[in-house]
Amino acid sequence: MTLIEKQNELISDLNLIEDAHERLSALTSYVSRTQLPDDMKSDELIVPGCISRVWVKGELRDGLTHFRCAADSPMVAGLVALLCDLYTGVNVQEAAEAEPEVWQKCGFVKILTPTRLNGLSAVRDRIKELSLSWC
Repeated sequence: MTLIEKQNELISDLNLIEDAHERLSALTSYVSRTQLPDDMKSDELIVPGCISRVWVKGELRDGLTHFRCAADSPMVAGLVALLCDLYTGVNVQEAAEAEPEVWQKCGFVKILTPTRLNGLSAVRDRIKELSLSWC
């Protein structure tokens, strides 16, 4: 499945939940999929530009991207986990080029603060940077 197909399926699934706030709460289910263990959290994995502390670790396995993450804030952890899950298991070119549309298409831009959106942009930049380093 391509990243675009994966993203479209994710957006469709999330939009089954009518209320955007409830949709946002559902993101906590992604945390366990991409959880970065405490013993792997290091300063070099911290993403600059986030108000909460956010860690992102990436690796390339069998030609596909794999991302793990963590955050101090439960809500941020869910948002970041969604991004890491979205960009996991795809080829590096897709991970480097495809931008997330889930924030707009699920109505999150209307309920997230500009600070949170900037932090998510910083996480996307880290994922992109790691993906480009593997090309």
